[in-house]
Amino acid sequence: MRKLFIYIIISLFISACTLKKVEKHHGVQFLNKKQEKLTVNKSNKNDILKLLGSPSTKSTFDIDLWIYIERKTDNSSLTKFGSQRIIVNNVLLLEINNKGLLKKKEFLDLTNMQKLEFAERTTENQYKKNTFLYEFLSSMRQKINDPLGKRKR
Repeated sequence: MRKLFIYIIISLFISACTLKKVEKHHGVQFLNKKQEKLTVNKSNKNDILKLLGSPSTKSTFDIDLWIYIERKTDNSSLTKFGSQRIIVNNVLLLEINNKGLLKKKEFLDLTNMQKLEFAERTTENQYKKNTFLYEFLSSMRQKINDPLGKRKR
């Protein structure tokens, strides 16, 4: 009876295991194929919403920009301690004019994103240590840390 119970428990553990890798999908599936159906100066907002759904992000500063994202990851091999590996990383930028027509379409995939250049410049602090505000805040910090003034310096 006890051996039967152990066999049942072991078989439950083994049956729960799978050999397929778990893929996590975020955003619009098959974005690269769906974006090919959109044509510049012919597709409108309704066509885009029907084909792709609501955008991941909307920007309405100077132009109406809709951003669609597709990202697919899976767990890498056991030797890399289960870190996630990016399989698909697609971004679709759609610029829409004030009449609701597609004005510009830009598709970025994983290879395009690795070619981006970043600025190497850094910003410097604008405050100096001898300003009134710095001295005032540092004295307030001292009073908060040692309200009775008994701490050794």
